[in-house]
Amino acid sequence: MIDRYTRPEIGHIFSLENKYAVWQEIEVLACEAQAELGKIGITREEAAWIREHAAFKKEEVDAIEAVTNHDVIAFLTNMGSYIDRDVPAGDPKPSRWVHYGMTSSDLGDTALCYQLVQATDLLIEDVRKLGEICKRRAFEERNTLCVGRTHGIHAEPMTFGMKFGSWAWELRRDLDRLLDARKNVAFGAISGAVGSYSSIDPFVEEYVCEHLGLVHDPLSTQVISRDHHAYLAGVLATTAATCERIATEVRNLQRTDTLEAEEPFKKGQKGSSAMPHKRNPITMEKVCGLSRVVKANAQVAFDNVALWHERDISHSSAERVAQADSFIALDHMFQCLIRVIDGLILYPKQMEANLNKTRGLVYSSKVLLALVDTGITREDAYKIVQENAMATWREVQQCEPGTTLREKLEADPRCTVGKEKLDEIFDPWDFLTRVGTVFDRLEKLSFEE
Repeated sequence: MIDRYTRPEIGHIFSLENKYAVWQEIEVLACEAQAELGKIGITREEAAWIREHAAFKKEEVDAIEAVTNHDVIAFLTNMGSYIDRDVPAGDPKPSRWVHYGMTSSDLGDTALCYQLVQATDLLIEDVRKLGEICKRRAFEERNTLCVGRTHGIHAEPMTFGMKFGSWAWELRRDLDRLLDARKNVAFGAISGAVGSYSSIDPFVEEYVCEHLGLVHDPLSTQVISRDHHAYLAGVLATTAATCERIATEVRNLQRTDTLEAEEPFKKGQKGSSAMPHKRNPITMEKVCGLSRVVKANAQVAFDNVALWHERDISHSSAERVAQADSFIALDHMFQCLIRVIDGLILYPKQMEANLNKTRGLVYSSKVLLALVDTGITREDAYKIVQENAMATWREVQQCEPGTTLREKLEADPRCTVGKEKLDEIFDPWDFLTRVGTVFDRLEKLSFEE
């Protein structure tokens, strides 16, 4: 992922420096496990020496890999040189115990799962932070009237706080999925060339995984099965879709024709090189664009599940790109949303104007029910309301002066609803008498585990 979208905290997780540091820890833990097991000859003193002297330098690893064309061998060669550097001449070299009975995937796959856990933990923090912001803003705007829209068309009155609340609940579900996906990918495997422990005791795997906070894979092949990674990628894609949903709503509400909300526009910010008046929703557009990357990368993870026999390497190159990019992009999306939603500018007067823009059409559903309550059949009631509503629509569409839906109904002799009832119906708060239930539920929403 390009630096423009990479937060240092998550960029570090997928850096070679971090990967090599995790590799080093795995190799040292394996030596300590072998020493504790006491079956292959490594002493506790040698394990302690390895712990104290193990090191690497990325530049040196890179130089060795340029010759070997094998990253694990290059790393082990470099780390071994540091382990043995201060060993007295003629003494056995402790580095001979490093990677004993292991294969490259034992190291690489266990480390990768550990990195994915590290990265998932950052996203879990992101989700919690944005979720809490959405919940707070929901209650701040609990009584801010606006029009609800279905199919992009005005439907019925609602409050803007409900939008924030809906996002909060979806983020809680994302949090649950991420916590489950974290558990599902927190596996390690040190089981040899085809998973049979042919040259290494299962105790080593259990020891290493326990110290890393992982669970040993009950039956790996040469690799940890990629269904773990695919599940995680699917959860990332779903979470990205949530981010896209929020961003899309902000973009739609920021349209000049709507202008009920607007992402923050900083002092000195420019919106267009050609049109000085522009205030574009560029941050939310970026979120929508990056969501496509994360969702597309999920397909890469699904395709990586089916490998040849006990392992091939077709998944490796794709993972190196897709996994890091998905995490980094999603983290950046959250940083954008945290800033924008926390500082989202609202225009309640414009919301009120939009609510009244269609001259009372948004109250039609209540009129329909009120007519039915007077004894008219639903079909006849629908016809009365729709004929008057369509007449109002035509006037609105053509920007013609005219009467409101209520005025048309009052003039229609077929309308059997009295004035007092119409007063009640054409009050937007009449649609929200039960909305307290929504906020009572939201009050109980928590982003703790």
